[in-house]
Amino acid sequence: MARLRLLFTGALLAFGLQTLIRRLLLTQFRRSVEALNQGDYGPLLDGFADDAVLHFNDAPHRWAGEHRGRDQIETFLKDFVAAGLQGEILDLWTSGPPWAMTAVARFDDRSTGPDGQELYSNQTMIMVRTRWGKVTEQRDFYVDTTSMIDFDRRLTELGILPVADG
Repeated sequence: MARLRLLFTGALLAFGLQTLIRRLLLTQFRRSVEALNQGDYGPLLDGFADDAVLHFNDAPHRWAGEHRGRDQIETFLKDFVAAGLQGEILDLWTSGPPWAMTAVARFDDRSTGPDGQELYSNQTMIMVRTRWGKVTEQRDFYVDTTSMIDFDRRLTELGILPVADG
C-alpha cells in the first residue's frame, strides 16, 4: 500500500510539474509575441539558441527556406515586423523533460494594409524543439502556403522590401 501511495504521489507531482511548465511556457511565448506585435522581436530572438534552425515552407517569398543561426533568424523576424504581421498564440502542447522538450503551438497571424484592408491571414502550427529552454529547431506549418506568395507580392507593391534587399 505504501508503494502504491508513493507511485501515485510521484505521478501527481510529475503531472503537476508538466502542467506548470506548460503554463509558464505559454505565458512566456505570449509575452514574446505581444512584444513582436509591437515591433520588438528581441524577446522572441532571445529564446533561440545560437545554433538554432528555423524551417519555413520553401516557396517564392521573403520568409522561405531554412534560417540557420541567430543572425538569419533575426533577419526573418525583422521581415515579419516590417510586414506589419500580428500574431497570436492560441494554444500550446508540450512533451519531454526541460532539457529536451518539444512544444507545438497554434499560431495565427494577419496583416492589414495602410488603408485598413486585410492583406493576409493564416493559421499555423509551430513545432519547436528546445534544449534547456532555448529553441534549437522550429518548423512552421501553414494552412494556406500560397497566400504568403500573394502577401509578399502585395508588400513589394506597397514598397515594403525584404530586409536583406533594403
